[in-house]
Amino acid sequence: MRRIEIPLSDPDISPAELEAVSAVLKSPRLSQGPVVEQFEQAFAAYLGRQHAVAVASGTLGLLLTLRAHGIGAGHESATATDLMIGRTSEASRASISSRGPRTRVPGVPPKTSPIGEVVTSAYSWHQIGHAIALAGAKPVFADIDYWSGTLAPDKAAARIGANTRALVVANVNGHPAAWAPFRELATKHGLLLIEDSTEAIGSRYQDKPVGSFGDCAIFDFSQPGAITCGEGGMVVTDDAGIAAKLRNLRNRRIDERFSVVAGATPPCQASMSELVAALGLAQLARLDAILARRQQVEQYYYEHVKSFEGIKDPYVAPEVSEIHWFLYQVHLGTRFTRSSRDAIVDDLLTGGVEAAAYCQPLHRQPLYSGRGALLVTEKVADRVLVLPFHAHLTEDQVAFIVQAMKDASISIGAGVAIYL
Repeated sequence: MRRIEIPLSDPDISPAELEAVSAVLKSPRLSQGPVVEQFEQAFAAYLGRQHAVAVASGTLGLLLTLRAHGIGAGHESATATDLMIGRTSEASRASISSRGPRTRVPGVPPKTSPIGEVVTSAYSWHQIGHAIALAGAKPVFADIDYWSGTLAPDKAAARIGANTRALVVANVNGHPAAWAPFRELATKHGLLLIEDSTEAIGSRYQDKPVGSFGDCAIFDFSQPGAITCGEGGMVVTDDAGIAAKLRNLRNRRIDERFSVVAGATPPCQASMSELVAALGLAQLARLDAILARRQQVEQYYYEHVKSFEGIKDPYVAPEVSEIHWFLYQVHLGTRFTRSSRDAIVDDLLTGGVEAAAYCQPLHRQPLYSGRGALLVTEKVADRVLVLPFHAHLTEDQVAFIVQAMKDASISIGAGVAIYL
């Protein structure tokens, strides 16, 4: 087993996080306590959103968001009966149950498809596709913009059909998607717009923070993000009805244990623990400092990569007013193949530097195969690698990483990397 000297990610844990976790451990509640609600309120305020719902992971957050909007086979949006659990008398519940078909709580109106399709990018973390599939919907993959790596609005538009219910658009590796065109597209076709902002907290598009553009936005707090809690996620929205549905689907409160109505939407027990919330709340309070330190590491890379002939600084679109990278990406030139990229990653690992391919496109994986080629996605994915990126990196370590990558590219016979 190879020993890793410089890890891909390393959480920024300060005495503030240790004290917050210790306080929870000394408290009478490790779940369904006040810290989760405090984290929800603080996170919503940070983004300027009306509601935030803490969940066990970003994957479950997306799954519950789709279900809350009635998207997926066998899933209807939360009904009036479901939302009255623990809040109605026996007579009222009997009256509701005898009324026949239940009325939907207002939300995005369902289309005619019994399953529903969700247009998204194959150039993303595999859990995006999995959450859509687990909800009972069909992921439909569209190609990406070559420079930003985000879903291309025109390519997404071409994949919208009669059964399309939603767009799931990610801010990839910190770079915001083209949100103005996507909002126009969603409005034109009457689609739910879901924003995956896991990889871009702190980034801004047209002076607005990521997480503020979708009808709902999803965040995951596992490594290697700026807020790293080990696990956990958050869904933000401005729709009070959707927030109520999400909480109802997530879990039942303690005060609801003795008054339960069987509904079509049983809870998923997908709540966040007090320990995770304590970590998240402490890191959110220090987020500006964490992001500033990561930007310093970014500058180390910019300076040292200049010695690597042909490599350009990462692309930033004109509409992007602030960017915070998730990991440091290097786009290798056209002379490189996927196998040569993998050889560079292997050489770096042998030298103690944890590197990786950024993405294995979802449409190439067996579960989603046979859905057509995505030429830009494949071209980019085959030649992108990611390098360690976290607040603990020193300039000497970054210089070593860049030199090791340069040596590896020469040793495989491909010469220098070129961003083309």
